[in-house]
Amino acid sequence: MVVASPTPIRSEKIRAMELPIIDLSAERSEVSKLIVKACEEYGFFKVINHGVSEDVIAKMEEEGFEFFAKPTSEKQQAGPANPCGYGSKNIGFNGDIGEVEYLLLNTDPLSISQRSKTISNDPTKFSSAVTGYIEAVRGLACEILDLMAEGLWVPDRSVFSRLIRDVDSDSLLRLNHYPPLKDCLKDRDTSPSSMHSHHLLHHHSNSKINNGNRIGFGEHSDPQILTVLRSNDVGGLQISPEDGVWVPVSPDPTAFCVNVGDLLQAMTNGRFVSVKHRALANSYKSRMSMAYFGAPPLHARITPPPELVVVPHSCSLYRPFTWAEYKKTALSLRLGDSRLGLFRVQDDDQIAG
Repeated sequence: MVVASPTPIRSEKIRAMELPIIDLSAERSEVSKLIVKACEEYGFFKVINHGVSEDVIAKMEEEGFEFFAKPTSEKQQAGPANPCGYGSKNIGFNGDIGEVEYLLLNTDPLSISQRSKTISNDPTKFSSAVTGYIEAVRGLACEILDLMAEGLWVPDRSVFSRLIRDVDSDSLLRLNHYPPLKDCLKDRDTSPSSMHSHHLLHHHSNSKINNGNRIGFGEHSDPQILTVLRSNDVGGLQISPEDGVWVPVSPDPTAFCVNVGDLLQAMTNGRFVSVKHRALANSYKSRMSMAYFGAPPLHARITPPPELVVVPHSCSLYRPFTWAEYKKTALSLRLGDSRLGLFRVQDDDQIAG
């Protein structure tokens, strides 16, 4: 079904473009080439024949929808998000607001088990669904990262994947729920606090989009290494390949959407691009997305393997830093602020070095 694009806010262009769809069951060397090309040109791609079972996905989706269908007072028992837990409208700590409610979980099984008591009426069932899903998408993320290393001709093919396989990995799972806007507007008409949110939303996020669509989750790049995203069959995701241009990503329940994070841009010495993206809330349908953010341990030192420092640049574009240092910077900024530029090596630093 073709749906008309929302009318853009001023100075924005909506461009039609299909992301590369990569069949992971195809010949391995060809797959690795296609992944590298997609990461260089788009920073985003879709994967099919990914090996994550429908049953694992269905169980996770069922738990997510069950949680978001609860009364607000019950959902709030799993919050406030600090940063993990339940959050609604407020995104992060710096004034970003969107038409979204979410559940952010650390991927550590013990943490999931403890937190599930405030999330589900059947904590064991919830924990089982979440840990099963995380295990499956972590495996998929590692396979993709290994294929990237092969396609980049890095001899140590686990150079990226071992960071998220590490027992101390700081990876996260985020469930985002975008309620239909007719529900949001109905709530807003009767609630003074919602009216206040409406004002902040418009003021802070430049988020009013004509045609009844609004920003669900504002423009940002993902700070981690790699994101593996799945959503139900409702559109909303848009990527920005260049300033002022937005490309709607068509929903596809058979595929996972994969995107490069800031750390991977740094570790490929700028060869792969971490692209800004956002999610619009749909006027009539509820949308739920499940994002696995593959991240290294906090102490991990982020630097490109030596093979990637020669091409396409003869020196490292970014100074070495730890994930803890980068994460702290990301949490101190607004959602749409550029972070990676703060770690870029200046030309005069290179001359001095």
